[in-house]
Amino acid sequence: MNKDLSDIRQRALGLLARREHSARELITKLIMRDYDEATVQSVVATLAKEGLQSDDRFAEGYIHGRIEKGYGPVRIKQELRGHGINDDLIYFHLDMHAPEWEMRAIRAREKRFGKKIPQDFNDKAKQMRFLQQRGFSGEQMRKIFGTSD
Repeated sequence: MNKDLSDIRQRALGLLARREHSARELITKLIMRDYDEATVQSVVATLAKEGLQSDDRFAEGYIHGRIEKGYGPVRIKQELRGHGINDDLIYFHLDMHAPEWEMRAIRAREKRFGKKIPQDFNDKAKQMRFLQQRGFSGEQMRKIFGTSD
């Protein structure tokens, strides 16, 4: 059992050396290697106590990476939930970027469609769908397009 514990720890550290992982992600990857679930959870909890695994660090890095790729807060929030990050942590980190969201949405739209705001309903709808798929809110889109609906 002690050898198994050491093996799980080494495997987890190897995964963490490559990139940050959420606790849920790490547990899932280790269980897929046919390790005992209770032992895996114990090892991951120990790594978290030692500061080697941190959902906070994972969320911060993940949000930064997704923002740089042009994604909005709605999509990032959903993706982080899928990684097992709790809502308090998600909102804490997303709120730190709140002043930037409108500007990020403008940049994403301009990168794809250019600076000119379309007057045609169909073109405007197409651009709004793009921003929605990227994870920007209706409020952010209304500010960009100057619509009140």
